[in-house]
Amino acid sequence: MTIFSRIIAGEIPCYKIAEDDRFFAFLDINPLSVGHTLVVPKLEENYIFNLEDDLLSGFILFSKKIAAALEKSVPCVRVGVAVIGLEVPHAHIHLIPINHESDMNFKNPKLKLTPEEMNDVAAKIRKNMA
Repeated sequence: MTIFSRIIAGEIPCYKIAEDDRFFAFLDINPLSVGHTLVVPKLEENYIFNLEDDLLSGFILFSKKIAAALEKSVPCVRVGVAVIGLEVPHAHIHLIPINHESDMNFKNPKLKLTPEEMNDVAAKIRKNMA
C-alpha cells in the first residue's frame, strides 16, 4: 500500500482539498509554492499512462476543477502541471501555482509552512471549488 493509499484511507493525516468516488486531492506537505496540490486516483496504479482511458480522462477533468479553485485562491499567473511519478509508485499530478517557469523546478527549495498556514490555504481552495 502506497503512502497515497494510506492518506486516502485516513491512516495518515493530510490537508484535503477534494474527493469523489475515484479521485483525491490534498496539499503537498513539501510544496514548491503555496497551494501546491497533489491529485491522485484512488486506484493504486504506478504509472499514469497505465490507467484506463475513462479513468485517465476523469483524472484530468477532476484536476481541472482543482486548478480552477487554485487560481482563485492563490495569486499566480497560472497553475503548472507536472507528472513525474518516480517519488511515489502511485500515479499523481502535481498542480503548482506559478508565476515563472522556474517555479516548476523540483530542485528549488521547498516552502516551510506552518500547520495553520496549510489549513488556511486548504480552506481557501475548498471554498473556491465550483
